[in-house]
Amino acid sequence: MTAARGFPAFAARPGRRGRSWWAREFVAALEDAALDAGVLRRGRRFAGSGRLGPITVAPGRLSAVADDPDDGPVGTVVHVPVLDDADWERLRRQTGAEAGHLAALLDGELPRALVAAAGAAGVALLPGVGDLESDCDCPDIGDPCPHSAALCYQASWLLDADPFVLLLLRGRTADELVTAGPTTPSPAEELDVPIDPAEAYSRDPAALPEPAPPPTTPGEPAAFPPPPTEDDLRPLAAAAAARAAHLLLP
Repeated sequence: MTAARGFPAFAARPGRRGRSWWAREFVAALEDAALDAGVLRRGRRFAGSGRLGPITVAPGRLSAVADDPDDGPVGTVVHVPVLDDADWERLRRQTGAEAGHLAALLDGELPRALVAAAGAAGVALLPGVGDLESDCDCPDIGDPCPHSAALCYQASWLLDADPFVLLLLRGRTADELVTAGPTTPSPAEELDVPIDPAEAYSRDPAALPEPAPPPTTPGEPAAFPPPPTEDDLRPLAAAAAARAAHLLLP
């Protein structure tokens, strides 16, 4: 089971907003579904007040305890839909299709091209309108309430620093994204699946290709196969980059 991650409480910082484009998109899923702009304003103020405790991020949920001056300590949870195995396989393929995608993630960036390619493959990586649902112990009956809105705003600050937080919310860790492979890969797809080095070394060596046929007439050059194309090399480069990134993950 994918483990949760804990993050220390943020100090008071009035007016702080998410800076990255993916953090703003995450917040937009909350704001576009909210029916009361006043709740959002109170949520932003609460997020910047330093009264929200440590945040726990787990597959499908954010949670924290808010120290409300009126209601006292209240637990608040925001639910985020997780992706299923088929979605993760499609996302893994899109991540491996370009060596720069995984490198950008490891460098703290979420490429727009990766999100767009995943969307074209039917995987909505960022939550949309109505995807963020909340529960809170406070008496406010709205969804969101100011505490759950504050939790979403602070989650966007976490996303600024580490886009892998989004992947954990969607159900997998960074390591699982890199190492997961299809259950029944085709020979062509197998090139794009990172494997454990010990497993690779334990395999029997592959058979050498048949030698080129001799010339049919004296002086005619031997018929060698055509050189590999860019499309032939792309999955090899992507697999090598993904494996290298996996070895570098803490």
